[in-house]
Amino acid sequence: MSKVVVVDDEPFILMMIEDKLKKGNIDVVTVRESVRALEIIRREKPDLVILDWMMPEVSGIELCRTIKQDKVLGKIPVFMLTAKGQDSDEQLGMRTGAQRYITKPFSPKVLLEMVREALSNVNP
Repeated sequence: MSKVVVVDDEPFILMMIEDKLKKGNIDVVTVRESVRALEIIRREKPDLVILDWMMPEVSGIELCRTIKQDKVLGKIPVFMLTAKGQDSDEQLGMRTGAQRYITKPFSPKVLLEMVREALSNVNP
């Protein structure tokens, strides 16, 4: 079973994503604190990471940069899920290494389709 780590400080968003992905037969680990996220990602070695950009301690963009610079974690696809909808924000997210840039509000159904597509490329 594929595993996804979702990092967001909003409990409702985490619950909604977790519910949708689990119904899609995907193992989900949720993290509310970005400072703990890196240690959990290292431990879980997920097939995909979904990051909120605007987090209290460490931003999702910084976390994405750290993941992508790591020799072991760098190959893990990262989706940015954020309320930051400016073109310049999306460009920065993609330059930092995000595979997808998804703005809130979003469709959980469409997110599940994107996750499945990314996972099929990781686990053919």
